[in-house]
Amino acid sequence: MNLTTYQYRIKDSTSGKHLTKMSYSVNFVWNFVNQSNIERWSKFRKTFSAFDLNKLSAGCAKELGLHSQTVQAVCEEYAKSSKQFKRVKLNWRSRKRSLGWIPFKASGVKVNGDSVTYGGRSFRFWLSRPIEGIVRFGSFSQDAQGHWYVNFVMEPGGRAQADQGRVKTGKSVGVDLGLKTIATLSDGVELSREKLTKLFEVQLAKAQRVRKKKRITALHAKIKNKRKDWNHKTSTRLVREYDKIVVGNVSSSKLKKTRMAKSVSDAGWADLKLMLKYKAIALASEYKEVNEKFSTLTCSDCSTKSGPRGLSGLGVREWVCVECGSIHDRDVNAAKNILHFSLSGMTGQLRESPSL
Repeated sequence: MNLTTYQYRIKDSTSGKHLTKMSYSVNFVWNFVNQSNIERWSKFRKTFSAFDLNKLSAGCAKELGLHSQTVQAVCEEYAKSSKQFKRVKLNWRSRKRSLGWIPFKASGVKVNGDSVTYGGRSFRFWLSRPIEGIVRFGSFSQDAQGHWYVNFVMEPGGRAQADQGRVKTGKSVGVDLGLKTIATLSDGVELSREKLTKLFEVQLAKAQRVRKKKRITALHAKIKNKRKDWNHKTSTRLVREYDKIVVGNVSSSKLKKTRMAKSVSDAGWADLKLMLKYKAIALASEYKEVNEKFSTLTCSDCSTKSGPRGLSGLGVREWVCVECGSIHDRDVNAAKNILHFSLSGMTGQLRESPSL
């Protein structure tokens, strides 16, 4: 079952105050089950399951001003995270360090147009897009600027299901992710945008020197929103235009540990790949990631590894294959090879150039 999350911003500040108060209660429940889990492990070398935590926290919802299913959702999320990260102790939630979060289940809320009723109180939100489908669960969440949002995790319906019947184009494309050009396609198209961090770095530096925390937060939010907007538009375009999208498995997390960390963070590869993946599922396209090893130095015409190598080769944007004489643009050639690798299923079926 494919699930889609719709996010809407809560309107007035009064609602935000009520949600902030409830988020403190959620923090209390989280810290309680965290402490209980730590104590159980220290005594018996066992941890609590979600079922055990639900029994342990039963009856506290009314006193804390929460819906009973919110308490259950917190316990389930804690048990899931503890198992996923294989940790007995998870991070504590506090007022200052943790952003607000209030999970709920479908039966705990009632949606009516542009308002959602939770805990006997109605919260209005900007209905930026129609709610199509069945709400399964969701949450209220807070961003770094203090804005509150309601998130509905839904089973798609209506227009979302109709999109799956779109006309097939029969086209496939390889995508090479980079820093100079965010994405280069195997058909020669380059998808790039301005470097957002560099664009706002002077304003950020001024705000940081005079310690204007709100201004700093607002600038970071602006950068994030611009990057997210570009990723959404680009991923939607690709999924609608191509039936099969193949992307190299470049790792953002590893490159963030190098001196390229700032540029890698600005590129936003991980978010772009995630958007491509779930949009491909929603629109009945195919998304695939392949090992991009040797994609840059392999000739896409004769499969000979004759391209420039080493650190000195990184600056070579165009090269000629010594085997077949083909002229290659570095990024376009890599994108073509990424597409070829997905079709052949192997990156090892390559020939070394006799001249190397």
